[in-house]
Amino acid sequence: MTRYVTRRGARSSGGSRILIAIVMAVFAIISYLSSQDFNEVTGETQYINISQEQEIALGLQSAPQMVAEFGGAVQDARIQGLVQDIGFELVENSIAADTPWRFSFTVLDDANTVNAFALPGGPVFITTALLNELETEDQVAGVLGHEIGHVLARHSAARIAQSELTNGLIGAVLVAGGDSGGATAQMVGQMILMKFGREDELQSDRLGVCIMADAGYDPEEMIVVMEVLERASGGSGMPEFASTHPSPGNRVAEIENMIANLDSCPSRSPQT
Repeated sequence: MTRYVTRRGARSSGGSRILIAIVMAVFAIISYLSSQDFNEVTGETQYINISQEQEIALGLQSAPQMVAEFGGAVQDARIQGLVQDIGFELVENSIAADTPWRFSFTVLDDANTVNAFALPGGPVFITTALLNELETEDQVAGVLGHEIGHVLARHSAARIAQSELTNGLIGAVLVAGGDSGGATAQMVGQMILMKFGREDELQSDRLGVCIMADAGYDPEEMIVVMEVLERASGGSGMPEFASTHPSPGNRVAEIENMIANLDSCPSRSPQT
């Protein structure tokens, strides 16, 4: 009798965990799907759970920490001015001019990390390590145009919503399966976020090409930027499915296709 009660209690406990897990998963999915917002630049409906004002505030609040993490801002006013001039020329002569985002462009004094990135709402950064690899203003424009594309497409805000969905689903798996499901859940979550990352990069490449062309820069130089990034990565050959970035070959193909179809670029508002 005692053995029977114990097994029944275990089954009851397992059933309760599954029920709780289902409720958690459903709540996470409903919360995610109910946060739709239309992006006028990309023409896509996105799942974003913060406002544009919150997105801008988040970027401004995060900027000082990112500057400190990458060696601080370069003190050479000439270098900062050059990058800022290119950045604002891209913004003021493209679809970016019609948006509420608060763009800024900063060169970071990091000579070892070949990197450029954008924070939510507009702050864009490039390290001296990457800047030193670039030979023309068009190539600098290619990097900055790509990062502006991330801002316009609201990739950071979308990733926040995606992360919350993923964390909710991971929590549901952990509740349903106990600790044994933890490794699998974490792996699934990471792969979901990696997929979003690759799509974001390709979309930013396409938007960057459009932004460069609108501002009078040569979008072909974006291909050279990809070659620079490939050299900087050491040609690791990491499979595309296991990387947050697409393979350089795929990125170049997308860029070439976009250059051949510039008439499909987003149009600026008629009043501008």
